Amino acid sequence: MTDLRIALTDRAVASLQPASSGQYFARDTDLPGFMVLVGKRKKTFVVQGDRMKAGKRLSVRMKVAEVGDLTTRAARAKAKDILGKIANGVDPRASTRKRDGDAEAVDLPSIANPTLRIAWERYRDGHMKNKGRGDGTINNYRDHIERLLADWLDEPLSKLGNDPSLVTVRHEKLTKENGAYIANGCMRTLRAVYNHARKAARTLPADNPVSAVDWNAEHRRNSALGLSDLEEWFTQLTALKNPVRRELHLFMLLSGHRPEAIRKARVEHVDFHVRVLHIPRPKGGEVKAFDIPLSNAMIRCLVRVLRIGRALYGEQSREWLFPADSESGHIIEHKEKRSDLSKWGNDLRQTFRTIAQAACVAELDVHLLMNHSIPGVNAGYITRNKLMSDHLRQQQEAISRQILGAGRSRGKHMNPLVCCWPALPSRRLLSDLISGND
Repeated sequence: MTDLRIALTDRAVASLQPASSGQYFARDTDLPGFMVLVGKRKKTFVVQGDRMKAGKRLSVRMKVAEVGDLTTRAARAKAKDILGKIANGVDPRASTRKRDGDAEAVDLPSIANPTLRIAWERYRDGHMKNKGRGDGTINNYRDHIERLLADWLDEPLSKLGNDPSLVTVRHEKLTKENGAYIANGCMRTLRAVYNHARKAARTLPADNPVSAVDWNAEHRRNSALGLSDLEEWFTQLTALKNPVRRELHLFMLLSGHRPEAIRKARVEHVDFHVRVLHIPRPKGGEVKAFDIPLSNAMIRCLVRVLRIGRALYGEQSREWLFPADSESGHIIEHKEKRSDLSKWGNDLRQTFRTIAQAACVAELDVHLLMNHSIPGVNAGYITRNKLMSDHLRQQQEAISRQILGAGRSRGKHMNPLVCCWPALPSRRLLSDLISGND
């Protein structure tokens, strides 16, 4: 909410609505520097004034009292006394800090001493959104702060900075209740928010309180399918009832890309003429946008799902490659029961990388196909789109052939999914799609 400027009275203060998110100020029109800070749960009388020190103008903001502890008239009188001291060059906070147990000595949460809520909102809006971070990344951070650390939202970060044991205890609690990986992820988010806040709040302790955490051991999940496992996986895939979901899983296997990027793929981002699928907002945001070269098998997959989508989800299929009867119009959740489909999501991304190795595709080419960061200085000179139309597509084709070849039965029977694939050549498929024929 935006700040207000009103004549502060008991009735006016009582009528101030709680903040929907963050905090806002209601500034007094009669006494400049006197205001009420309104949060979600409480209201606080505050003063702010400028004092001179060594020829420099310094801003001083401090708490007067909680609304309810003093009437507005009494709070204004106290504020007038404090503002007089500030105008005379005295920092009234210095004397109150010397009083043992005096709660008034704590600085008001602000940019200079933010609560976790304020620090998170500034990090989210000032850093993540400005850097073009993806919605999935922002939502993941939001879950850590607003759900797992919800009881800390209105605590000043200085409290955590001065007592890192609070953070270590919370990490241990999250490990027991939510798991080792989630606990570590939550602490990494808190570390990033604290570091960002300290850029403006130099009075925060320099040592990030998360540095006191003993991290849980993390191991890369080895969940890829091998070549010998693909036949059974294809059998499970053909048994799924929803044909759009079948094609989604198949395309994720053939492309090796993250589930969120594929689920949100739009029809307009497919270019069958140049044989690419454009991903405008992958992990890392718009600056990481890239094109996926399409093999013949991937094109057939997209042609099938476009035809199926028209039949099952007419309205949604105009916009989304993998449509669904959902609020967004596309498939929201890619997970399946493991008893129905043993591997999905990032399991298939690992499978793609594993089979690319078996297909003898060079490591650098795999990095480019999967949109990984390219290691080394020399590799940074590679212009990716110059390799798209020939070299990378040939590598993609080699991986697809390896996947489909392993998916065929080694006995007398052919995998049912492979049997039902269109035998039409790619040019015929493209002509059908472009002309609108079914």
